[in-house]
Amino acid sequence: MSATTHPLSAPAGRLSLRTGLIVAAVASVALYVAGAVALGSPPTVSDAPARVVAWFRDHDDAARFYAWTAALGTVSFAVAAAILAMPLPTPFRETFLLGAAALIIENAVQAWCWAALALHARSLEPASARLMLDMASLWGPILTGATMTMIGAITALGVRARPLIPRWLTVLGIVAFAEQAIETVTVLGTHGFTAPGGEMNLVLGAAVTTIWLAGTVVWAAGWLRRQDAAA
Repeated sequence: MSATTHPLSAPAGRLSLRTGLIVAAVASVALYVAGAVALGSPPTVSDAPARVVAWFRDHDDAARFYAWTAALGTVSFAVAAAILAMPLPTPFRETFLLGAAALIIENAVQAWCWAALALHARSLEPASARLMLDMASLWGPILTGATMTMIGAITALGVRARPLIPRWLTVLGIVAFAEQAIETVTVLGTHGFTAPGGEMNLVLGAAVTTIWLAGTVVWAAGWLRRQDAAA
């Protein structure tokens, strides 16, 4: 290898990046699912304060486990985001990374709210528990800003005169961005499907965003493979 050759420009380095991207993406999804399964059916914004206290007294270990998976998920998602940003030109790369950083920070705040509620579950006051859980539940609506930033940064590359991403990823990005934009109404919701932390956030929004991320991982892995061929 010459003195001017960067180690990541070699095929072996590219292979490591492709592998790292896939492993990090799978780990991120697996950790999120594991945490969600551990929580089971947690209280919602419609539940009475006494119900919130009772749930945390019975499921304090599950809430702490969820926070633990969120901490580990920070590492895997950060690795995946860094590799996903590689094919993006400036300023799209920086915009995407800012959205990814916001998502990580908001996930951390939400997770430590759950962990804080579980730390002294036996001495929780109902009103305080309800307030803290409301803060955690509003993570869903506010997170749409971070996801729209990420999705928009990449999707914008497909609506230019000379698109830099394939048409299928552009269409997928438009659909995902539109869903996340509509999902912002959950900030104003109070109960049911559009409540903060309700099914629109945790089921529909999570599914659409995960599908978009999977598509982006496939595209980025293909980009790395093409760099190998050109090297």
